[in-house]
Amino acid sequence: MTDTHALLALEDGTLWPGQPFGALGERAGEVVFNTGMTGYQEVLTDPSYHGQIVVMTQPHIGNYGTNKEDDQSYRAWVAGFVVRAASPVASNWRSTKTLPAYLRDHDVIGITDVDSRALVRHIRDQGAMRAVLCSTNPDPERMIAKARSTRTMSGLDLAQEVTCQEIYQYPLHDSEEHTVPHYHVVAYDFGIKRNILRMLRDRGCQVTVVPAHTPADDVLALKPDGILLSNGPGDPAAVHYAIDTSKELLGHKPIFGICLGYQILALALGAQTYKLKFGHRGSNHPVQHQDTGRVQISTHNHGFAVEAGSLPEGVEITHINLNDGCLEGLRLPEIGAFGVQFHPEASPGPHDTMVLFSEFVQLMANAR
Repeated sequence: MTDTHALLALEDGTLWPGQPFGALGERAGEVVFNTGMTGYQEVLTDPSYHGQIVVMTQPHIGNYGTNKEDDQSYRAWVAGFVVRAASPVASNWRSTKTLPAYLRDHDVIGITDVDSRALVRHIRDQGAMRAVLCSTNPDPERMIAKARSTRTMSGLDLAQEVTCQEIYQYPLHDSEEHTVPHYHVVAYDFGIKRNILRMLRDRGCQVTVVPAHTPADDVLALKPDGILLSNGPGDPAAVHYAIDTSKELLGHKPIFGICLGYQILALALGAQTYKLKFGHRGSNHPVQHQDTGRVQISTHNHGFAVEAGSLPEGVEITHINLNDGCLEGLRLPEIGAFGVQFHPEASPGPHDTMVLFSEFVQLMANAR
């Protein structure tokens, strides 16, 4: 350990040495892994990764650099970033900054030269766990003790830590090109990604984004055609206020839930959620659409799931994960509510399931 300049220490006592890149310092969080081959910038800026140290399974990270357009929020949210080989240079016509420089500017602590394959196998065997990443004079014993005292993800409401503080309209700038709005969507911000807003705008929707604690009456007073429950971090069962609000909104307007929003919708319908051993994170996860039998490749970022056996009568299952049989989608046709565990907006990832935004628009048209 004397030659190590950076260290990742897990709560089970295992140590993963490497070299620092990006910002210097120390952070604690839940260590998880992402199986995407590209999209590291979107991962860094996705609020759903708040409180997590992310390990990329793709060994070479950073070769195409970073740019302003691919950010999914106004800042980076990951607690730490772990890679096998970080590229010090960028080769892409869209790039404006290298990944190490981007991490420094966004105060993200990174570690490279880690045996990421062994680390990911360890997480798969033992499960996601608390960890500490340090790139300045790491002390293994102190770091392990700190990891064991770090807050656990179960029972943790992180939506309130990433949500906006006041209502705003999207697009943020009048100069952005967009279609004339035909529908008004109120989007709850539990950690919303920018590409969700883009998908709605591109389908003719004016979007009003509201904070996570916004009461149902205030949302209905905005006279929306539909309501979107966004993605976000943490334990869905801990977001009690959003579950209660969703119960009040059911049946009033069409509702579309994505990731955490889908879990909140399921809990509002009376279902239960549970924590996965190591979660689903990446842009290459196969799900099967139950109506057609077709397989769709989708983007995932979640550590919790909805218990299929807990769904009440009248709730239909729409998607199943082909890797582990996990429930990935549901709908309640009688009241115009549906949701999916995966991310149809991608960013990063494939476009197989973007049609769900058009289905949401059709629900709003039918409701009119």
